[in-house]
Amino acid sequence: VQLQASGGGLVQAGGSLRLSCAASGRTFSKPTMGWFRQAPGKEREFVAIINWSGDTAYAGSVKGRFTISRDNARNTLYLQMNSLKPEDTALYYCAEGPPGATMIVDFHSWGQGTQVTVSS
Repeated sequence: VQLQASGGGLVQAGGSLRLSCAASGRTFSKPTMGWFRQAPGKEREFVAIINWSGDTAYAGSVKGRFTISRDNARNTLYLQMNSLKPEDTALYYCAEGPPGATMIVDFHSWGQGTQVTVSS
């Protein structure tokens, strides 16, 4: 599978962005998809995941502000980010993993990342 993330940019604190991730091909029949992020000098961290059925899980730091969704027919993953904060600044990656994937190490296919910068 190839993953292409887009939609990042520069936004003021309190603003919104919507990330998209287009998938071509598929490694698993009903993959779990996720968004992760990495800020400079920090490790990559979990943001949100969604399984084939639409069940979701979020990091505590984004819960209530971010919404992950997917369009299985279009092979596209989304991340709606509202009420953005400067600490959300990072390179955001989309990833595909097997059904039931929950941890970063479970995800085998990664996109190239899209930069999100939130100014104060």
